[in-house]
Amino acid sequence: MAIEEQFAGDEKMMSAEAEKSATAYENELRPKDFSSYIGQTQVKENLMLFTRAARDRGDTLDHSLLYGPPGIGKTTLCLILAEEMGAQMRQTSGPAMEKPGDLAAILTNLNEGDFLFIDEIHRLRTQVEEVLYTAMEDFAIDLVVGKGPSARTMRLAVPRFTLLGATTMASRLSNPLRDRFGHVARLRYYEPDEIQQILLRSAKILGVEIAPDAAAHLARCSRRTPRIANRLVRRMRDFAQMAGENTITEAVVADGLNRLHIDPRGLDWSDQQYLKTLCETFNGGAVGLSTIAAALGEDEATIEDMIEPFLIREGFLQKTPRGRVATDAAWQHAGVTPPARQNTLM
Repeated sequence: MAIEEQFAGDEKMMSAEAEKSATAYENELRPKDFSSYIGQTQVKENLMLFTRAARDRGDTLDHSLLYGPPGIGKTTLCLILAEEMGAQMRQTSGPAMEKPGDLAAILTNLNEGDFLFIDEIHRLRTQVEEVLYTAMEDFAIDLVVGKGPSARTMRLAVPRFTLLGATTMASRLSNPLRDRFGHVARLRYYEPDEIQQILLRSAKILGVEIAPDAAAHLARCSRRTPRIANRLVRRMRDFAQMAGENTITEAVVADGLNRLHIDPRGLDWSDQQYLKTLCETFNGGAVGLSTIAAALGEDEATIEDMIEPFLIREGFLQKTPRGRVATDAAWQHAGVTPPARQNTLM
């Protein structure tokens, strides 16, 4: 029993160390100021102006909401905002706050001018969200003390703070909450040349050289997302190291992407299997979600949330009332001849 407990303790320690290492890598590559933040030019310029104006007035920054796809720098921008304002930032997430008292505890422990960053803010419970209304507008929270006939309402003042919210689903925020943000900005996907700059910067921080053509190749496979680009450059560093190379070359990238089953357009194994199944098994569609999910052996949520969005964005897939349909680009990418072309040849 003692040995089992020891192994359990070792496993927890290793898991904690792995999580700490992953977080350390992400924080190491994260830009610390606006000058080192690449891309999102218009959003960045507006935020720089707002922070400068707030500092000049000696005021707190207005509440801000950043929304957009995952991995494109929303959290990083929030951290930079706090740094630029010289303020402390308290970080939490929507699912972490289960009851109003959790939010009240955080708000009452803030100092004047502090930032509160709520990731996945669209997942706040309704009761918790309602506490935010008065906190954002009046810098006070209303709490109900007691139960039944003896219950009473108590208002607590909270320091003037700045709420920063990040979400991938802005539409899921209620209108009363969304309207209380003084600034709402949408972050877009990156262009390949911006991703290439990020790769060159990240490789330098990681202490490895990367050839320009290798960075360009990797940028095309990064789905226009910095998080994916940084993950890939760390893997390419591993492949280069094991190959005895001091530089991430084009050959290293080509071999590494092949090992990871990532093709030149950034499609991974699951994406490739989806297109192949749609074109070969179902003649390009139309096919229903449940049918293709059964054919791939994946659950429907995985298909809808993880595979299809990228294929639609890249022009490989169309969702129609009749079902999923492969585009001409999908047939070409999958290397499969469309049925009509087969009939012509016959």
